[in-house]
Amino acid sequence: MNEILSLTNVNYTSLFISIITILIGMKATVSIFEWFINKLGLETKWMREKRQNRELLLKTSENLMKLHDRHEKDIDKSDKRDEEIYNDIKKLTQMFIDKEIDDMRWEINSFATKVAEGKPCNKDSFTHCIHIYKKYENILEENNMENGEVEISMEIINDAYKQKLKDGF
Repeated sequence: MNEILSLTNVNYTSLFISIITILIGMKATVSIFEWFINKLGLETKWMREKRQNRELLLKTSENLMKLHDRHEKDIDKSDKRDEEIYNDIKKLTQMFIDKEIDDMRWEINSFATKVAEGKPCNKDSFTHCIHIYKKYENILEENNMENGEVEISMEIINDAYKQKLKDGF
């Protein structure tokens, strides 16, 4: 019975130190074994897997760098293309505005010429021309441009319109 009682009285400090010493010894043995195998030029399955994982990691890193560089180039190309598209749209918008202004000027001046020559014009033609002039003025104002081309024509049209209203169309 004394033997059983002595087994239950374990010195935990010495047990802990013993386990740590055994683990350190095993680690040292494995390290010496790896060093010896490396010196002989041999490769274990564990070492081969470790080397392959390292190579895979390096290759993945290289591929990520290439992909990153390509992505940066694509972003630059996209930014340049966006800027080109923006400039083209800006040019087209300006061309459209210029065309609209020219068409409105032409319509107003043509109607003023028709009125000045005394050709018959109905009330709808006058109101249409006055409406076109208002649009013309709005477009000029929105684009920070000045009028100076149709003022005399509009004076002719307005005077004739007032006279027609007095005469009773």
